[in-house]
Amino acid sequence: MTIPNEVKIIITKLKESGFEAYIVGGCVRDFLLDSSASKEPKDWDITTNAKPEQIQKVFRDSFYENNFLTVTVRTGSKKPTLGEIEITTYRSEAKYSDKRHPDEIRFAKNLEEDLSRRDFTVNAMAIEIPNSKLQIPNKSKIQNSKFKIIDPFDGQTDLKNKIIKTVGNPEERLNEDALRILRAVRFAATLGFTIEENTAKAIKKNGIWLDAISKERIKDEFLKIIMADNASFGIELLRELDILKFIIPELQENYGVGQNKHHIYDCYQHALKALEYAAKKKFNMPVRLASLFHDIGKPRVKVGEGKESTFYNHEVLGAKMAFQILNRLKFPNKDIEKIVNLIRHHMFYYNVDEVSESSVRRLVKKVGPENMEELLQLREADRIGSGVPKAEPYKLRHLKYIIDKVSRDPISVKMLKVNGSRVMDILKIDPGPKIGWVLDILLGFVLDDPKKNTKVFLEKEIERLGKLDGALLKKMAEESKEEKNEAQTKEDKIVKSKYWV
Repeated sequence: MTIPNEVKIIITKLKESGFEAYIVGGCVRDFLLDSSASKEPKDWDITTNAKPEQIQKVFRDSFYENNFLTVTVRTGSKKPTLGEIEITTYRSEAKYSDKRHPDEIRFAKNLEEDLSRRDFTVNAMAIEIPNSKLQIPNKSKIQNSKFKIIDPFDGQTDLKNKIIKTVGNPEERLNEDALRILRAVRFAATLGFTIEENTAKAIKKNGIWLDAISKERIKDEFLKIIMADNASFGIELLRELDILKFIIPELQENYGVGQNKHHIYDCYQHALKALEYAAKKKFNMPVRLASLFHDIGKPRVKVGEGKESTFYNHEVLGAKMAFQILNRLKFPNKDIEKIVNLIRHHMFYYNVDEVSESSVRRLVKKVGPENMEELLQLREADRIGSGVPKAEPYKLRHLKYIIDKVSRDPISVKMLKVNGSRVMDILKIDPGPKIGWVLDILLGFVLDDPKKNTKVFLEKEIERLGKLDGALLKKMAEESKEEKNEAQTKEDKIVKSKYWV
């Protein structure tokens, strides 16, 4: 990975105007990660000793619309992550009375003071590009410029050892902004890191302050955990650090609740295994959350103990509980509706030769055709979470085939751009078998060449066919029906082969 030219140009311009300038924040962390974990930073941030009004004098195409000493510069880059780059003046922050926002933001004296206010050591590093005499038009010189790392809190060591550790005293850092409690878990989950011992102790001690954080901010961090490749590790880390109860206490209830003979894991471990599979398969956010919450109602409906215990209607209660959780966390209504729908219907029954096509049609109608793929993905995750070796056994593949089959329009005269009424109008005849014969013949033409399914062509053919003898029409219609049956059988074979059934 290389530092983008847009970033180097901004730093060069600031230095040539007599100011200090460094790359800072998460982009430095991502830039320094080894190649196996490295990813393109979502944004590039720059810090400087220039005041906001001085920054704007250097960069005319910029705007300053906040209270955080941050000026946004428009670069003209076609890359979304580089079209606008934020430049922030060195700053320090006073105490956080509400555990969310600094009471006061002040100018910091130097870079180290600015870095000292940041949350974790891996996020408190800066990159300096020493050569301030680069000629901006000469892209090759910019590309080949060297840089050095400013690392006053030994973030490189923690990066190498895959450790999340606060800058300075963990109690102070977490008390400044309680959201850092969740951010620590999020970074551990997304980067595959562990949380340093003293930082972990401080998280356990201060978890209650999450109640002071807005639900929207909690949701944003929680979602980043859910969408991480290591999502189940992140959820388990929330529980181990004793903070899951402040975010989703309903999921905490599942811990240690045994299941029946159909499961080898308890309710909580089952949910984690389902989420782990969903993340491994790169399923979308609604499926991941449905995988985590699909059995969340089980502890409240459990009857009996051991292998014969039951959980009747847990999917109904689970859907209601998921609605309450997601609504509490301020999820968008469309996401809540989809996730609740998946949970409500995840217990659908299907066995080859036992469930009719009409039953499958009813299921598709209830769940919605647009949600069926996600419902089947949830079933796969549920199966793996139950401890079975196969996510997609024969009967699930067969169900996919039937869903595909009943979702397709059958090959019939209803596909034609004309109908029986139009045949009667053109031929000036009353209802009778001749109308069906004509339509069947027209369908044969369209099956041979779909481009012929136009009103102009079909109406001209109706006029021609109307002049033929009735016996000939009947014979031609029967031949067309055979062609239709062959086409239907051929399509069915294609659909079957798609699902290996």
